[in-house]
Amino acid sequence: MPMSFGYVDAEADDDPVDVIHRAIDLGAPMLDTADVYGPFSNEELVGAAIHDRRDRVEVATKVGLLVGPNGGYPLERDASPHHVRSAIDASLGRLGTDVVDLYYLHRIDPNVPVEETWGAMAELVGAGKVRALGLSEVTVAEAERAHAIHPVAAIQSEMSLWTRDPLADIVPWCAEHGARFVPFSPLGRGFLTGAISAASFDESDFRSNNPRFTAEAVDANQAIVARVREVAERVGATSAQVALAWTLAQGEHVLPIPGTKRRRYLEENLAAGDLVLSPEDLADLDALPVAEGARY
Repeated sequence: MPMSFGYVDAEADDDPVDVIHRAIDLGAPMLDTADVYGPFSNEELVGAAIHDRRDRVEVATKVGLLVGPNGGYPLERDASPHHVRSAIDASLGRLGTDVVDLYYLHRIDPNVPVEETWGAMAELVGAGKVRALGLSEVTVAEAERAHAIHPVAAIQSEMSLWTRDPLADIVPWCAEHGARFVPFSPLGRGFLTGAISAASFDESDFRSNNPRFTAEAVDANQAIVARVREVAERVGATSAQVALAWTLAQGEHVLPIPGTKRRRYLEENLAAGDLVLSPEDLADLDALPVAEGARY
């Protein structure tokens, strides 16, 4: 997502196709995109990057969110069966593939029963356009309703050292039902890396209107960053690697998806898979204070 949507940074970006190729070469198992990222341009980017190496990586994309009337936030929802059936064909075309490995319902549409949406998505599996289905930002009750119709292969929700809500219910539900739990923003939208010390974002950056990135919240949440940095120094790793290693430690079925636009951060993130935190390290991280500011 950061390559096309939501984030604006002053630092020059690396060539996005080169970054994706490096991820595949290093064994990253999945690329995660969505039709709303851009919109559409992120799927086109992924398609361009995988056209000669599709068999080396799994591809996940999503349906159900649309950019707002002004071309950005707030996003709108459309999870109608008609939209699902047309959106998959458009995504396949942009991705340059005949099948998506994992197709997520990006958000449940309050105007469409989840059973109707999920039924339409299940049809796509039967048609050979999709291999497996996932949900994003759902409750256990919503997951159960979908799972009764077709297996839920993955649930994607925000989870990190400063967003732990899924640990109470969704993460255990996934383990019990043989599903992957896929945490997005495992680095706290960059905050947990320690690189953000002041709230100064371009107005088109998603974080410019995010409650956790007000000046007051950024200042208050520096206590979290400081504690993560202490653990990182103790284990000889970066703060980002510690944040990712903590996420990975929450279960063998947990597969975080850190986003980046730069090769050096990509390599740093993937190296976190080799970092094993001790019980003492995990206890220190589990004792971090609650973050100041709501997620949205």
